[in-house]
Amino acid sequence: MCQTETNMAAPETQHTAQMSRNKTPVELAAMCKDDLIKRVQQLEAHVKQLQSIVIKKDQEESSESHTVKTGKKAKPQRLFDFSKYNTRHVALKIVYLGWDYHGYAVQEDTEKTIETALFDALLRTRLIESRETSNYHRCGRTDKGVSAFGQVISIDLRTNLLEGTGVKVREGGTVRDRPGEKTTEIRYVHILNRVLPPEIRILAWAPIDPNFSARFSCKKRTYKYFFPKGNLNVEQMNVAAQKLIGEHDYRNLCKMDVNNGVVNYTRKIMSADIIFLDERKNGYQMCELTVVGQAFLWHQIRCIVSILFLIGQSKEKPEIIDELLDVDKHARKPQYTMASEIPLVLFDADFGDDMEWIYEAEWHEDNIRHLQEQWAQHIIRATMIKRMLEELDYTKVETESDIAPWADLSAPIENQSEWLVPGNKPRVYKPLMQRPTCDSLEDRLESLAKRRKISNHEAEIDKGVE
Repeated sequence: MCQTETNMAAPETQHTAQMSRNKTPVELAAMCKDDLIKRVQQLEAHVKQLQSIVIKKDQEESSESHTVKTGKKAKPQRLFDFSKYNTRHVALKIVYLGWDYHGYAVQEDTEKTIETALFDALLRTRLIESRETSNYHRCGRTDKGVSAFGQVISIDLRTNLLEGTGVKVREGGTVRDRPGEKTTEIRYVHILNRVLPPEIRILAWAPIDPNFSARFSCKKRTYKYFFPKGNLNVEQMNVAAQKLIGEHDYRNLCKMDVNNGVVNYTRKIMSADIIFLDERKNGYQMCELTVVGQAFLWHQIRCIVSILFLIGQSKEKPEIIDELLDVDKHARKPQYTMASEIPLVLFDADFGDDMEWIYEAEWHEDNIRHLQEQWAQHIIRATMIKRMLEELDYTKVETESDIAPWADLSAPIENQSEWLVPGNKPRVYKPLMQRPTCDSLEDRLESLAKRRKISNHEAEIDKGVE
């Protein structure tokens, strides 16, 4: 029986597969086929990352060798004296397009994460001395391919000021003796956006109380999921979405994460609805699902979307949500593939009256221009493909009895949303409640306890051998 859900990646509050610890033979034997395939894919990706690191290292050594040969020495980097500055506890609001990134959080086997790029920029601009001393918290931890418009972090940054909201006086520092500005704050948005990659931008900043935490002070989070209407019955999807509202146990609508200590799957969803974003009355009409909640589980939104799509395709009824939320009746999650991560965005984090964002006019305009540029690149490609599709509709095709435009011979193909749930589509649909199931929470906890007991026993044996 499958130990973990099929075709799952990492959470809206993201958990990334840990490559730092090798699996024991017992743990590998306990994994199902899908998890073993995923493990192999992770290891292959890890090997590619290591190969890239080796190539980069060889290039650096080659460059150093060239420097020695030419006799040109690199200028030594001047040490920055942080003792001349106080720090200030601030919040940063971040937008990023995560499609080409391996998630938000730093990972051991890749540098292609949002957090890695962010800390590279913070260190490069000398706004922090180190991550460890920066008092850093993040609001959300998005998965590979997921984007954000309202990601928020709280952090201690270097400040020009001697006092003010969030300012922390540096003990033993020489701040007052420092020449230069002491009443006008550093332009955080300005200097960070100059060095961040084009997919990542700081939108605003705010001075905050020293006890504020982007993770623990957040009152509610908003996720959006964008998709084309295709052949979906959006009205039925909306009926189903309303059933999600309230405080429920969502263990059948997420990926359980007992390995990281998550044993409570009760969360509260405040609202869930789908709207149309344009007036087109065909499969190309774009839709927006918005879900607001206090906190979310691993892959909760993507699992919800997958079930809503089954309802929209009339393969399941809206009442299937009631069944999945009844964990007493259905303690084991039926196996299903979750929806793609590409359309998902952490759209907002609400901190109530605790936050007053500062949007700098110059860089607000620059951010608008920058996102317009990103939009133009993608809409041009989408429009190009749309025109190709329109041309194909009017292309004359040959049948057994006639030659006529395709649009005259066939009903419109509305397949636009099908790809959002990957995997082979069976000819005969198998209802959710008739499918094989994954282990229950209790089974997982028991299995975890056994694995830990075996690992501890093996460790004791190894210790005795030494």
